[in-house]
Amino acid sequence: MMAASAALALALGLLLPSVGVKGAGPPPIQDGEFTFLLPAGRKQCFYQSAPANASLEIEYQVIAGAGLDVDFTLESPQGVLLVSESRKADGVHTVEPTEAGDYKLCFDNSFSTISEKLVFFELIFDSLQDDEEVEGWAEVVEPEEMLDVKMEDIKESIETMRTRLERSIQMLTLLRAFEARDRNLQGGNLERVNFWSAVNVAVLLLVAVLQVCTLKRFFQDKRPVPT
Repeated sequence: MMAASAALALALGLLLPSVGVKGAGPPPIQDGEFTFLLPAGRKQCFYQSAPANASLEIEYQVIAGAGLDVDFTLESPQGVLLVSESRKADGVHTVEPTEAGDYKLCFDNSFSTISEKLVFFELIFDSLQDDEEVEGWAEVVEPEEMLDVKMEDIKESIETMRTRLERSIQMLTLLRAFEARDRNLQGGNLERVNFWSAVNVAVLLLVAVLQVCTLKRFFQDKRPVPT
């Protein structure tokens, strides 16, 4: 159990730098995604640092495990409960504007006694700092009147393209999560079909043997043969 916990912590540090343990220092603010195994009867919490006056979107999905459901809660840096869901397979929540501090995300599987769950979640930030960077870049460019195309049109096109590309990446990530969940469901169904097919074949063979033995008894002559 301790080895599994250590492996989980190592994977968390490598795959999702923006999600950390509370008190470990402010990590860089960036989008991130993570898939982890939630044991039966356990609760797992993550802390996400966020700047003030930004937008934080949280998407999660249970991709494997009996029932495909989990309890989810989200708390603000002040400890206010923002979201509380029970026995959900997936969900999408947006916090806007955000408060400066660490948001607490918890996934609870304590209602399940034997089934572990494979949970995927993604954190998407839309910070106002991006607009400031665009404005800073525009200051070093020649004045608008010296350009054939207005700078505002260029900035609008770039921003639209960036938004659409980010949304495309998010949708592809969600599609991969859906594909993983469907693949797990199909694998489970295949195992059940193979098991019951084998049981049916065994029953058919047993019935055939019993029928042959019964017919043999009918044709056996047990009368004594006179000598």
